[in-house]
Formats: sequence, structure tokens, C-alpha cells
Amino acid sequence: MDSVLVSACLRGVPCRFDGRDTASAAVDAALAGRRAVPFCPEAAGGLPTPRRPAELVGGDGHAVLDGTARVVDDTGRDVTAAFVDGARRTLAAARRGGCAEAVLMPRSPSCGRGAVYDGTFSGELTAGDGVTAALLERNGVTVRPAPGV
Repeated sequence: MDSVLVSACLRGVPCRFDGRDTASAAVDAALAGRRAVPFCPEAAGGLPTPRRPAELVGGDGHAVLDGTARVVDDTGRDVTAAFVDGARRTLAAARRGGCAEAVLMPRSPSCGRGAVYDGTFSGELTAGDGVTAALLERNGVTVRPAPGV
């Protein structure tokens, strides 16, 4: 059975910034017949649940990994180190689980793929990837946004 890394919130773990989960029948259907490896990069990076919402400022997750952008919460506190640490721990979990693919939470500053919140805390999106999605992609893991979320 092939394994897929999955954002833990999509599997019913209440680890989102607001303390909730985003379990979805569409995600369950997409994962049918596969071994899901749930993991939350933000919790793994040491951030509490619940926590302040955070967004990428100055670029996307690739720019964060390159040191030219950062992740800040809505009070202006820099949480970049926790996001990068969580991304590294997620990559390690993917490798341990034999995951060549990841299904991640859309729009998240960690897990977003293709579009993330724009850093203004206005709900607007911009093209790009979250920190974890970027690190996984750089290391050969195919990242897909969760369907129907």
C-alpha cells in the first residue's frame, strides 16, 4: 500500500491555528486505499494550538527557505523559525513513512500549494507555496492541495 503524507487537520486532528480541524469527506475519498501519514508542521515546529494566525511576508515558502521572506503572526511576531523547523520535521516524517506524495491544507502558510494568503491578513490570496510545501517539493515529494477544502 502506498503512503501519502496528509495535513493532520485534514484527518480530524484539531491542530489548526483556531484549534479546529478540517476533516473532509472529499479528502477521505481521495485517500481511499492508501496509507495516510498525518502530520502538522506548525505543531511540530513548537507552535501552540490554538495560536495567532500567521501569513507569509515578502514572498512565499520558497523565499522563506531562501532567507528572503518571513512568516509573521497577526501581531507582527516573527514565527519563521518555527515554520522552518516544522517543515524540516515534516520532511523527516514523509521520509520515515515512505511518502512520495503529500495532500496538504490549501492556502496555509505551511501547507498551501499554488496559492497562499498574501501577508496582509485581509483574506486575499497570492500565487505561491507554503514553507512545508516548498521544502517537500524541493526534496522530490509531490504536493497536492486537498480537494474540496
